[in-house]
Amino acid sequence: MSTEAQHGPVAGFFMRTFSVRPEEMKGLLGSFSLLFLVWSGYSILRPVRETMGITSGVSNLPILFWATFACTLAIQPLFGSLAARLRRAALLPALYLFFASNLVLFYIWFYVQDDHSWIARVFFVWLSVVNLFWLSVFWSFMADIFSREQSHRLFGFIAAGTSLGGLAGPLVTATLAGTIGTLNLLLVAAALLVAAVPLVGVLNRWQLSQASAGISAQGNDRPLGGNPFAGFAQVLRDPVMAGIAVFVFLLTWVSTFLYLEQQALVDQLVPNPDEQTQLFGWIDFGVQSAALFIQLVLLGQLTRRFSLSTLIVIVPGLMVAGYLWLATNPVLWAIVGTMIVRRVGEYSIMRPCREMLFTSVPRDMKYKAKNIIDTLVYRAGDAVSGSAHAALVAAGMASSGIFGVAAVISALWGWSAWSAARRHDATQTTAPAKMA
Repeated sequence: MSTEAQHGPVAGFFMRTFSVRPEEMKGLLGSFSLLFLVWSGYSILRPVRETMGITSGVSNLPILFWATFACTLAIQPLFGSLAARLRRAALLPALYLFFASNLVLFYIWFYVQDDHSWIARVFFVWLSVVNLFWLSVFWSFMADIFSREQSHRLFGFIAAGTSLGGLAGPLVTATLAGTIGTLNLLLVAAALLVAAVPLVGVLNRWQLSQASAGISAQGNDRPLGGNPFAGFAQVLRDPVMAGIAVFVFLLTWVSTFLYLEQQALVDQLVPNPDEQTQLFGWIDFGVQSAALFIQLVLLGQLTRRFSLSTLIVIVPGLMVAGYLWLATNPVLWAIVGTMIVRRVGEYSIMRPCREMLFTSVPRDMKYKAKNIIDTLVYRAGDAVSGSAHAALVAAGMASSGIFGVAAVISALWGWSAWSAARRHDATQTTAPAKMA
């Protein structure tokens, strides 16, 4: 009997196209939908954040990066305590509802205070902190409910929820920012976060039913317990975690240098805040369109043909070439084009590959060490690289020279990515050389 006759045309299509098994359909579509809602909310806010960053003063951005790092460091013990005490079915909803309530408070604050410069700085820092948390805990959840083998087959499709949400969010921002105003977009994003909460329960029950039926041997919904500071020790002592941390730290250098150059030129050439928001919205729309195509059409083929250590160096290689090109052509359209290439590659290839690295580590590392890497290490890289960029500018280095430095950093990033993937593969003594 054909697949379509057994399971229906929709399930048959997914099974043929994305190598999904019938019992995985609910988990796959639920995970995709959850990520779509979460990332749609952030994608609405990202162009708003970029505008707030310019409103607060481009010269202040390195300071804001350090403020973001300090806030991330301060709340890490709180997250570690929550992860130790709450079941996963409660952890994600608690965080998403808390973040949604924060957006409502920001909305009120913007309306009751006329001078927005300090509010813009606080909002920039707040969103820079929480966006990493709400995405990190999502992928921790994915690494907890899907096996290593499933991640190689399914994470590419699930990651497409990022791109589809990244299409919907910027489209809303670009089309509505000039109509309803930038501030009203905060309430739209809050509503999407609230709408994502019920899906966490659906996915948790699905995974537990799979485990009880003997289909899955993945984790459970018990609180992790342990020390709230355990994630720090795990990152320092475990070779796999330390390797991923170096990889993520260098990733931030590659993106921050490009981001700061882009912001400076936009500030000069596009002075109107609503027009800035619309520009960033359309850039995001282009990024997510290309990333969605790669995730749905190409990534499955790539994961079947190439090893993880091969896939994970593609984007660093492109960034070496991109930065060398910018060193001879440092203009806005070239910077925006290179930024699009970097973000498309990160969302469509690097992020799924990076999350695959966590599927085979102990369960507490999936939440504790992973969150340290995704948030604290990431923001430490932002802060240090932002200050390094400011120092190069203060020393009189032109944009072409800064891009040359960034090309060298991109090469180091590629080496660290390859090393992290090879170290991960070495822990899988029974895994095939190619991805299943």
